[in-house]
Amino acid sequence: MGKLDGILQGEGIDTVGFGDLFLEDLRTWREKNLAKAGMRGIFPLWHRDTAKLARDVIAMGFRAYLSCVEGKVGAGFVGRAFDQSLLDDLPPGIDPCGEYGEFHSFVYDGPIFKKPVTVRVGDIVMRDGRYYADLVPEGSALVECEAETMPPV
Repeated sequence: MGKLDGILQGEGIDTVGFGDLFLEDLRTWREKNLAKAGMRGIFPLWHRDTAKLARDVIAMGFRAYLSCVEGKVGAGFVGRAFDQSLLDDLPPGIDPCGEYGEFHSFVYDGPIFKKPVTVRVGDIVMRDGRYYADLVPEGSALVECEAETMPPV
């Protein structure tokens, strides 16, 4: 972490929260690297039932879009709202929280937000077996630019 850990600790930040549910190797990696910076991780969702958690998150009023999905989930899921309809439509064997990396989400509103992050779904592309949705700030024009290939997530 280098410079960043000094800045964070200077601000009184010594703990980082993660939404990990049950990938032990990832938790160990996070804890090991945080310890190097004199910090610690907390995992408030650890070992929660993902089907119940997904429903609870929706019921609490959190709103999100799927920003990246694995090919096995299907192109029709990227850019969709994370809601009950999406959960009902997920193919068999796909974790409802995407805990095995099947999908990644962008939470833009919920009970802990002062105001929503206003975004719209833009272009959808496939790269390296994954589908990605651009999430564009509402009211902004997406500027075309030459970018390097994004590494796998």
